[in-house]
Amino acid sequence: MHRPLRRLLSAPALMTAAALLLAGCSGAATEERADRKETAPSAKPMTLEQLAAAVHCGKPKVPGKTLDYRQGVCKAGTAEYVLLTFDTARGQREWLDVSQMYGGVYLVGNRWVLSATPRSAMEAARAKLGGTIEEGLSSGASPSAG
Repeated sequence: MHRPLRRLLSAPALMTAAALLLAGCSGAATEERADRKETAPSAKPMTLEQLAAAVHCGKPKVPGKTLDYRQGVCKAGTAEYVLLTFDTARGQREWLDVSQMYGGVYLVGNRWVLSATPRSAMEAARAKLGGTIEEGLSSGASPSAG
């Protein structure tokens, strides 16, 4: 009767169980940290219209709503903005992960993303909106509208 118990408690079995436990915990911890990072810049998600008003670019042109985000484009002086709002923090993170593979610089807040050309316009927007600047693989490009 003690042999099955000994097999269950063998060193390789314990190491495997510990590795699985640590892998599961670290994944949850990483996801939790990402959620905190995304919610830190502002307490409440903003709308496209609120983002546009904050950067003084009038009413954004909205080509439509996708499944889980809205995108708008607007201009203020020489600055061109791409504004996005997301239904979920997870959707925002997934969008950023894919978009950053193609480059670009993004101002990221709580369920919203803003990109601007020139970059100085985005940095000025950060002073008003908060958020963090994230850069993709090759900086300088804005996400395309559409």
